[in-house]
Amino acid sequence: MMRRFYNFSQSVINFFWHVLFFLTLFFAVTSPNIILGDNATFGTSTTMVTTGLVIAIVAILVMNYAYPRVHAWLYRVLITQRLRTGTILLLMVLAAQIAFVFFVHPNSGFDSGMLLHTATDPSAVRDPDATAYFSLNVNNLPIMLFMHWLSTTFQQTTWEFFDFVTLFFVDLSVIFNLLSVRIVQKRALGAAMYIQAAWLAVFPSIIMPYTDAWGLPLVSFYLLCYFTLRKTTMHPLLRLSAANGFGISVMLTYFMKPSSIIPVIAIAIIEGLLALVNHKKLRMQDVFVALAMLLFIGESAFYTYRYVNTRVENQTYIQVDKTRAIPAIHFMAMGVYGQGGYSWWQAVEMTFLPTKKQKTDYSVMMLKKRLKKLGPTGYLKFLVKKQRNNTADGTFGWLKEGHFFLENQKPNNKGISNKLKNYIYLYGRHIADFRFAAQLWWISLLTIIALGFGPERRVIQILRLSMVGGFVFLLLFEGGRSRYLIQYLPCLLLLATLSVERVIANVGRLAGWYEEKVDASIQADEKKQSTD
Repeated sequence: MMRRFYNFSQSVINFFWHVLFFLTLFFAVTSPNIILGDNATFGTSTTMVTTGLVIAIVAILVMNYAYPRVHAWLYRVLITQRLRTGTILLLMVLAAQIAFVFFVHPNSGFDSGMLLHTATDPSAVRDPDATAYFSLNVNNLPIMLFMHWLSTTFQQTTWEFFDFVTLFFVDLSVIFNLLSVRIVQKRALGAAMYIQAAWLAVFPSIIMPYTDAWGLPLVSFYLLCYFTLRKTTMHPLLRLSAANGFGISVMLTYFMKPSSIIPVIAIAIIEGLLALVNHKKLRMQDVFVALAMLLFIGESAFYTYRYVNTRVENQTYIQVDKTRAIPAIHFMAMGVYGQGGYSWWQAVEMTFLPTKKQKTDYSVMMLKKRLKKLGPTGYLKFLVKKQRNNTADGTFGWLKEGHFFLENQKPNNKGISNKLKNYIYLYGRHIADFRFAAQLWWISLLTIIALGFGPERRVIQILRLSMVGGFVFLLLFEGGRSRYLIQYLPCLLLLATLSVERVIANVGRLAGWYEEKVDASIQADEKKQSTD
C-alpha cells in the first residue's frame, strides 16, 4: 500500500515536472532574445560581437569533429584537466566581475533603490514615502535593516559598495554549490565549475543589491547543509553542525525572501515519502540519529527566528505601521491580471485602503472577478502564457522593472565604463548581444536538464520538486518576469550539473541508435541494388 502511494506520488511529481519544465524549454527556445540580426520585438539588432560568438562556437564544434588533433587537445584540456580548467575559468570570471562592478555601479530605482536610500540616509526614515513603503511591504524591513547595519559598520553608503556586497553573496553561492556537488557527486565537480562560470559570465544582477541575489547564498547553504547531514559517511560532529546550519539558514531565508524556502518543503515531502516505504528497514540507531538531527534543526531554527524577529520588532530606525501591511492574497490577485506580474493600480489601491481587512476583501474581490471572467479554459490558457512570462527570459527580467536605472539609458562609447554599459543599458549598442548570450546560456542549461532523463535518484527528485514548487508559486502569485526565478537558480544549476553524466550516456545511446539505423538503411539499399 505504501509502495503504491509512493509510486503514485512520484508519478504526480514527474507529470507536473515534465509539463512545466518542457513549457519552459519551449518558450526559452522560441524567445525573441535568441534572434540574430534585426529584432522587431525589441527594436534592436545584434552586432559583430554575437556574429563572432556564433562563428567561434560553430568553428570549435566543426574542428572538434573533423580534426583528431584538435579533438585530442580539447579532450585533454576540458575533460582530463577539467578541474584546473574550471578553476582558471572561474578566476577569469571573478576578475571580470570585479572590473565590471568597479566601472559600472549605477543607482537603481524600484524596490532596490528604496531599500538602499532608506538604509544609507538617516534622514530618509522621516520621508512619508519611505515609512509608507515599509509599512506596506513589511517583508522588506529585515533586508533594509541588514543593509543599514552594513552601511554603519563599514561606513559606506555608495552603490559601488553594495554592488560589491552583492557580488560577494553571488560568488559565495557558487562556492556552496560547488561544495554540494563535491558531496553528492564528486566526479561532476568539473562540469559544475563550467556551468557556474558560464552563469556568472551572463549574470549582471551583481549590480542590483536586492533580495533576489542576496538570498542566493542562503538557498545554496541550506542545500549544502542538507546534503552534508544526509551523507552517513560524514563525521557525526560535521553532520550535527550541518543540521544547525540548516535550521539557521532556513530561518534567515524566510526573513530574506519567504518564497525561497520552497526547496525545504520539497525536501520534507521527498524524505517523508521515502520514510513511508523504508520504515520497516530502519534500525533504531537510524531513527535516533534522524530524531537528533531534527531536534538540532528545530532548535537552531527556533532561536534564529526568535533573535531576528525580536530585532526587527524592536527596531527604532524607522517607524512603520504594520497594520497597513499588504496581505498575501494581494499578490495572488495581481498574479491573474495582465502578464501575471506587478499591477500598479492594484498596488496604489493598497496604499489607500487603511486596514488589512479592507485590503484583503478588495484583493479577494479582484481575484474572484478575474477568475470568473477568464473561466476554466481561459484561466488555463492564461497560466500557459504566464509560464512563458515567468521562465522564458534568460536575462532574468533584466531592465523589465520600472525605473530600473536612474541615469541616462543611452550611453556613449567613450571610456571603459560606457563601453560596458552599452551591453546592459536599455538603449545600449550591444544590449541585443547581451540578450542573445544570456539566452543561449539559458537554453543550454535547460537542454542539459531535459536530456538528463534516467533513473529517479532522491536528490534529482528533490531538485525537480523544488522547481515544480517554484513554478507553481509563480503561476499562482505575482510573477510575469523571470527575475523571480533567480531565487531558485541553485536548484537548477545543481540539477543541470548532476544531469551531465546522464546526458552523455543518453546522447551516446541516441547517436548509436541513429548510426545503427543508418547502417541498416545502407545495407538494405546495397542489397536491393545487388538484386536489381
